[in-house]
Amino acid sequence: MKRLNKMIFISLLVAIGLALSVLESAIPLPIAIPGAKLGLSNMVILVTLVVFGFKDGIIVSMLKSVLLMLITGSVSSFIYSISGAIFSCIVMFIAYKYLSNVFSLIGVSILGALAHNTAQVSVASFMLHNLKIYAYLPFLMLVSLFTGYFVGLASIYIVKNLKTNYKMLFYK
Repeated sequence: MKRLNKMIFISLLVAIGLALSVLESAIPLPIAIPGAKLGLSNMVILVTLVVFGFKDGIIVSMLKSVLLMLITGSVSSFIYSISGAIFSCIVMFIAYKYLSNVFSLIGVSILGALAHNTAQVSVASFMLHNLKIYAYLPFLMLVSLFTGYFVGLASIYIVKNLKTNYKMLFYK
């Protein structure tokens, strides 16, 4: 794939991830657990990891978090977002690259969701100097099982579609 084409595709992935993050913040969840989200933009990061690899996955994660902060103006949300994004990207890459015989993309997505919440709760605990914040983690992890499942399922269909319609992405 030509460098310019790849840069354009990565830019589109960042834009889609950003749009999904903004959309997600407008969707009310039926549960009142602080920090619980659908994780829609994680589809983009998982697809980026599968198609382009770790480096580009981290780039998309970081750019999405930085741009979201610039749009919302929330620095504290940025700290949680970037920590969760980077840690989940690392965990998903390791699971996809080295444990794909054990985990499908659904499993990789669930691990990413669990990692994302773990990182965010850890950062919150550190920033607030309060270990009691970890009491939220089991509830967030339960939500992660469901959201990670559906994000992984959607990612499977997206990757399948890209392999069918954009074969040049998979020839490195």
